[in-house]
Amino acid sequence: MAAEPRSSLSYRTTGSTCLHPLSELLGIPLDQVNFVACQLFALCAAFWFRLYLSPGKTSPDVRHAFATIFGVYFVIFCFGWYSVHLFVLVLMCYGIMVTASISNIHRYSFFVAMGYLTVCHISRIYIFHYGILTTDFSGPLMIVTQKITTLAFQVHDGLGRRAEDLSSEQHRLAVKAKPSFLEYVSYLLNFMSIIAGPCNNFKDYIAFIEGRHTHIKLLEVNWKEKGFHSLPEPSPTGAVMHKLCMTLVSLLLFLTLTKTFPVASLVDDWFVHEANFLTRLCYLYVVMQASKPKYYFAWTLADAVNNAAGFGFSGVDKNGNFSWDLLSNLNIWKIETATSFKMYVENWNIQTATWLKRVCYERVPWYPTVLTFILSALWHGVYPGYYFTFLTGILVTLAARTVRKNYRHYFLSSKALKVVYDIVTWAVTQLAVSYTVAPFVMLAVEPTISLYKSMYFYLHIISLLIILFLPIKPQAHNQRWPQTLNSVNKKKMD
Repeated sequence: MAAEPRSSLSYRTTGSTCLHPLSELLGIPLDQVNFVACQLFALCAAFWFRLYLSPGKTSPDVRHAFATIFGVYFVIFCFGWYSVHLFVLVLMCYGIMVTASISNIHRYSFFVAMGYLTVCHISRIYIFHYGILTTDFSGPLMIVTQKITTLAFQVHDGLGRRAEDLSSEQHRLAVKAKPSFLEYVSYLLNFMSIIAGPCNNFKDYIAFIEGRHTHIKLLEVNWKEKGFHSLPEPSPTGAVMHKLCMTLVSLLLFLTLTKTFPVASLVDDWFVHEANFLTRLCYLYVVMQASKPKYYFAWTLADAVNNAAGFGFSGVDKNGNFSWDLLSNLNIWKIETATSFKMYVENWNIQTATWLKRVCYERVPWYPTVLTFILSALWHGVYPGYYFTFLTGILVTLAARTVRKNYRHYFLSSKALKVVYDIVTWAVTQLAVSYTVAPFVMLAVEPTISLYKSMYFYLHIISLLIILFLPIKPQAHNQRWPQTLNSVNKKKMD
């Protein structure tokens, strides 16, 4: 789901201990205090980077070097010697980048990066019993894994495949030359995204370092054709301030709401044995809502850090305003008002969903939905709760898709019916998401089974009945596979 900021019921110090008094004062684990402090330092560094190391004042190599040095320092500050894992993986995969054949570069990079990440997940939990419910080094390792595989596939697209066999998006993002070592480590370890992400595209990052980022995005929306004779220099200050306000609100909600409705309350005797089913349904929704602010906080702050450095400009919105959401990892409004499971997932952890689509869903020949959920679970880790969530997610996704295709068109004939449909589907979506993601935050088998038994496995049963007894209408071909340039050209000729 970029790397998830993990909750902390217990913790072990992995980096600097200089913030220990502040940790005790706030009642927050030290690793989380280190994380926040590091991101605030990164925010200050980002402003300095944009003002004093702008492309007009320094060369791309200097910008690459400083971005990498800051990133290495921050990750060592947060995670101590465990940060060695990141450096080992980066060096191994750069070796693959320069030595492997173009036809296999994406495969080798994918299996080495995912293999190393999985071994680290297993060893820190089941062998060393380290990192249980903590903010630990696996977070940055997950981000680096995304970037390694993204770049490998884009290099393969640019050097190993014919242009007419690529989709328009693959063609736009294809990398036509292997990166230098400095470009490679800067892309993977830069201070803007090393701690909390998000994943981004190599070409966008290089354009940002070289000072072409905003101009490219403005040219993409035909800025000059709208009557403007020169390209402006959009300032990210307004976007950064807005996101910092959202971050502050999220932090306040985390310190109040999250602590008032802890996930652990879902296994209390009152919930499991005394509350009636409707009360459990509503209380589960409240607890899952209360678990969101830490994600909102971490991802919005990470977005603000990138914007403060001048990275993340996405062009002009429908109202003609400059937009800085290229790297945004969530859309809070669309999440809270989602009327379908698909809409919810598409606006939660956006960059990870995009990564899954680009390296798996669009490329595998069989069972794309199932394989994408499996990859997502493996990437997140080896806690059993992740697999409960993603296996349940497969069922819910297939059931929701079936219901939508069979019944939605009946509610589009009038505005009143559409409003009723939206209200009902909003409520169903929010309850279904709460039920599905609960194991993700509970992590272990016993509390998950306890929760689902108390809920009578109702969503599993309903989803299975829908899949078994409702007719499944075939999915349109162009919804599953991205159009290649070759197919577009054929349509034009026809």
